[in-house]
Amino acid sequence: MRIAVIGLGYVGLPLAAALSHHFETLGFDISASRIDELRKGLDRTGELSPERLAAAPLGLSAEADDIAGADVFIVTVPTPLDEEKRPDLGAVLAASRTIGARLGTGALVVYESTVWPGVTEDICVPELERASSLAAGTDFHVGYAPERMNPGDPAHGLEHITRVVAGQTPEIAERLAALYGTVNGGNVFIARDIRTAEAAKVIENAQRDVNIAFINEVAQVFCTLGLSTHDVLDAARTKWNFLDFRPGLVGGHCVGVDPYYLAHRAEEVGRDPLIVLASRRTNEAMGAFIVEQIERRLEGAAGPVLVLGITFKENVPDIRNTQVPDMVAALAARGIETAVHDPFADPDEVERRYGIRLLPGLDGAGGYACVLGVVAHAPYRAFTTATFASLLAPGGLVADIKNMWRDTPLPAGLRRWTL
Repeated sequence: MRIAVIGLGYVGLPLAAALSHHFETLGFDISASRIDELRKGLDRTGELSPERLAAAPLGLSAEADDIAGADVFIVTVPTPLDEEKRPDLGAVLAASRTIGARLGTGALVVYESTVWPGVTEDICVPELERASSLAAGTDFHVGYAPERMNPGDPAHGLEHITRVVAGQTPEIAERLAALYGTVNGGNVFIARDIRTAEAAKVIENAQRDVNIAFINEVAQVFCTLGLSTHDVLDAARTKWNFLDFRPGLVGGHCVGVDPYYLAHRAEEVGRDPLIVLASRRTNEAMGAFIVEQIERRLEGAAGPVLVLGITFKENVPDIRNTQVPDMVAALAARGIETAVHDPFADPDEVERRYGIRLLPGLDGAGGYACVLGVVAHAPYRAFTTATFASLLAPGGLVADIKNMWRDTPLPAGLRRWTL
């Protein structure tokens, strides 16, 4: 069996590499620079080490004609939002047209991209049929196998998680179960149908968003009451069925995006997704709340704010949908100067996308009125009392959004605030 994986980002590259140990596999990406980097052993997402990349017998190409003749096409392109937070299916439709133009009789097309229920069969299949002049269900078949990647989390990599698959027919579903089962020891769940699998995927991250929104909302209440949310959570999580979510910013390519896909389809069928959209509003407003608290606690203190972290989560280079640039802009609007540092983010990409120039390092840095810890990168977790003494001006504020310095003593005269 020959497999072509379309899109080599966080999702596609690890999958293609894993499948290449079992099948003839080609990884395709429209970015020639991405292919060049991978051929040199560099994965800028950090998901595959140079050793793992070199060990994978994976073909790589940016030439669309090279995918022709594949028995299975797996689509792993992103499904983001447009500027008005509406679902943008541009990449998945472009991938469908690229595949359709090279689709052969008997082939199987599998979508992993997060969508709302119905996109695969109602939107992607017609695109495949138009581009190929073939009929789905007769000349070729489709399936859906939602991605479950968690960037920077090797404990929940492809080999260790349950995969969900669905096909146009029971036979196609079984074929997909066997295919994906080669990667994770057969740990595969066959969903009732494609729409069911699409729905399961889109609610996984929406559910997480709702739970985080609740904690963010009560964190704002507790902050007003002078309580530490983390102290409250320490007590609450001793109950056996308490859900252990933490306050903070919500970004990235999944949790901050997928709820809008669910809400879009709900509104199309006349339902008002109150909880889903209210949770999004709460989480998107969290950065503004933090900025407000910082401004209040600085009390006109001289000196800039050092913002630590710009990626959407710890120990990964991904800056998609991060809320940190919005916080930087909000501080600037209040006349508060900032400096931003992140040991994992690509400085050129940050400047190109957000217009923020990252500090090259923290050696010699000092005199800040506030150290604002937004992302719990490992190097930041390792800060000591001496680190804060060197970074902060007398009377400075340590704003620990992720509660990573809870047990770190501060030098005399410095202040501490956390959610």
